[in-house]
Amino acid sequence: MVVLGLFPVVVMGADDTKFVFKGCADQKFQDPSDVYTQNLNTLLSTLVSQSSEKTFSTTTSGQDQSAITGAYQCRGDLTTDKCSTCVSKIPKMIEKLCGKSIAARLQLNGCYLEYEVSWFKQVAGTEFLYKVCGSSQETGSEFENKRDTAFSMAEDGVKNGSGLFYTGDYQSLYVLGQCEGDLGANDCGDCLKTAFQRVKEECADSISGQVYLQKCYISYSYYPNGLPNISSSSSPDAEGKKQHTQRTVAIAVGGLAAFGFVVVCLMCIKSVMKKQRHQHRSSKYDG
Repeated sequence: MVVLGLFPVVVMGADDTKFVFKGCADQKFQDPSDVYTQNLNTLLSTLVSQSSEKTFSTTTSGQDQSAITGAYQCRGDLTTDKCSTCVSKIPKMIEKLCGKSIAARLQLNGCYLEYEVSWFKQVAGTEFLYKVCGSSQETGSEFENKRDTAFSMAEDGVKNGSGLFYTGDYQSLYVLGQCEGDLGANDCGDCLKTAFQRVKEECADSISGQVYLQKCYISYSYYPNGLPNISSSSSPDAEGKKQHTQRTVAIAVGGLAAFGFVVVCLMCIKSVMKKQRHQHRSSKYDG
């Protein structure tokens, strides 16, 4: 049986290494010969090393029943230097928070890392992991229409060749979406669509929200009174990677915080942030 531990955090500024949530398998390694521990240490070291060269990677350490597979991914606007800084924070955090769990996932604002033994249960890419909903609300069809339009733009954007990372805006409603690096464009669009549907169900009239699924995450933030000043979180090196990004935004999701992968909005605003409420449901890490 597996247990998911979730801890909300407040994102203040553009700290990509802020903790968002964790998922730890309840079952621990039965490892008298330390073979699992050695494989896990090798896996984590390899992933950290690869993060200085690319923003997404998967690898396996060990063989047969003792094999452990892992992956990391950084937010699409991060350079490899920032990606490496983010990913390198995770191994010690996972050890502290999850111990010898046979599977774990740890999400920071700018990246996540996960691993699992070869025989761990598999789940769909649209499996729900975590959500964050802002406390401020906006009712009426005008807000709903703007949100739906922005969501459709993001879904179409990734399906039409803009890559697996998208940021854009529509009439003061900003949206971010990112898919795991091994997804195809259509699968990415479908995953984001599921996430958008889920965030509307979970967050209802909230003017900001984030949803993390197994293979993708999304974030949105609406500014009914106009957009505050936003500073770009990208550098010239990152611009080449975001071919379809309409604007590099850092959304603190209306005053909520979190992932939340990431804001996820994984985007940040320099203005004062309000309190938020955090809720979660079950995931593959729940027993």
